[in-house]
Amino acid sequence: MNAAAPLRLTREAAPASEDVQAISDGLDAYNAKFLPGYDLAPKPRHIVGRDTDGVVCAGVRFWIGVDWAMVEWLWVAEAHRGAGVGKKLLGAVEAEARENNCRGVYLDTFSFQAPNFYARFGYGEFGRVRDCPAGFDRIWLQKRFA
Repeated sequence: MNAAAPLRLTREAAPASEDVQAISDGLDAYNAKFLPGYDLAPKPRHIVGRDTDGVVCAGVRFWIGVDWAMVEWLWVAEAHRGAGVGKKLLGAVEAEARENNCRGVYLDTFSFQAPNFYARFGYGEFGRVRDCPAGFDRIWLQKRFA
């Protein structure tokens, strides 16, 4: 094995798009060796909730890849909370995940956000970082389909 030349590491707030792409392509090429046939660059999917005036009052952004759906964020405006909107958004993600033969859905939330909401719909904790941010926890939850 040849020794690689030493690397110079630089902090870059806004690297060139081709540099970001080179890193992404390198990781995808490595992962493809272990995950042949999987889409390793899934596109985000969105479900948006608007009121009668067309104002956005709720929404979810999620991804489907490597047999799972991942909720990146789910939000419901204060005025619409408690009316079942969050349940409908989560249900829509789960339905799309099932349509795409996913094994389940996973997500993360902060302890001040909605861990109890997700628990009501069968999501169980599989990871937690305490005091992240200070005084709160970051919690990872999953729901595996039967």
